[in-house]
Amino acid sequence: MLNITTPFIASVSCNNDLPLPLRKTRVLLTDQLPKEEDANDWKMVLLRKKDLDQIIENRKNVWELAPELDYLDEGDVIKVSPEKNDINVLYRRKANSNSFLVTEQCNSYCVMCSQPPRKVNDHYRVEDMLESLPLIDPGTNGIGITGGEPTLLGNDFFQIIRACKSHLPKTSLHVLSNGRKFDDLAFAQQVAEIQHPDLMIGIPLYADYSQLHDFIVQADNAFDETIRGILNLKLFQQRVEIRVVSHRQNYERLPKIAEFIARNLLFVDHVALMGMELMGFAKTNLEALWIDPYDYRNELEEAVRILDWYGMHVSIYNHPLCVINENVRHFAIKSISDWKNEYMPECSGCSKIQECGGFFNSASLRYSSHIVPMKN
Repeated sequence: MLNITTPFIASVSCNNDLPLPLRKTRVLLTDQLPKEEDANDWKMVLLRKKDLDQIIENRKNVWELAPELDYLDEGDVIKVSPEKNDINVLYRRKANSNSFLVTEQCNSYCVMCSQPPRKVNDHYRVEDMLESLPLIDPGTNGIGITGGEPTLLGNDFFQIIRACKSHLPKTSLHVLSNGRKFDDLAFAQQVAEIQHPDLMIGIPLYADYSQLHDFIVQADNAFDETIRGILNLKLFQQRVEIRVVSHRQNYERLPKIAEFIARNLLFVDHVALMGMELMGFAKTNLEALWIDPYDYRNELEEAVRILDWYGMHVSIYNHPLCVINENVRHFAIKSISDWKNEYMPECSGCSKIQECGGFFNSASLRYSSHIVPMKN
């Protein structure tokens, strides 16, 4: 059992020879059970128990690593909750993306939300992120902030951005927000005054007119607030990405949405045309939302062509290559986080699998009937 009873956050080390002063702040990940006196030098020891003769009962600070956490490695950051016998991985140094869920609260109620909002006191999430930031590898390319709606944190939202700037000045920061709070000019200005060197705010726009967008996000006036939020952020020269998630309720209007963006928001920095993750409300509302991506491939192509013709930076996210028309496949990005990225049996033998965005692991619920291995 641990001799610590309260939760703690620490980085993982695989180096048994780490200097003694550093061991007290680290979790040792090892294949060999250390001597008890050596184990006590560390904050905690995680044992990959391959040898059944290694007895760890009654050993202080030593836990057997659960098989599902076998991917842990040097430099990862974890939260240990001894009273729950639980380990939560907050950051993986070798992952292709890392994000922090900073709140589950939201002022929208999107019909396809993969992280349905909850009215809970989850301030501990902010505290966890602030404690984790100094432990993250400063060479990390980027980290993300998600919710819920992060801007509802108010001053804590600004504190997080300042902390990212301070601890990880060379790491890009991507914030997912519905953009509505930036309707407040002073709020947008406060973000700009932090002067984070590489901040992008990703904001969803699901339609080219208010009634449809407001229906999808289930919030009155959301379209107008979002547009004004984007305008305010760009007024203060903040980088903005527009995200358009495609589903049965809006796929026919993809070209119209592209035209609206190109004519009214030409100055945004990136537009991502995205496939839907079948989690949360998307799973609940599956029959009303699901459409085979192959069936809107022409609308997707037209939207890409419009945005590209206007000189905008456009990408296709979360789509397998084989359901995208060939002449716009080069806009597709392998965007799904590695820990939830999968490929289907139909992908076997595909020559493009290393380049393909593949599927969310939730796609086992339903995915395109037009998946075919590509041969060149």
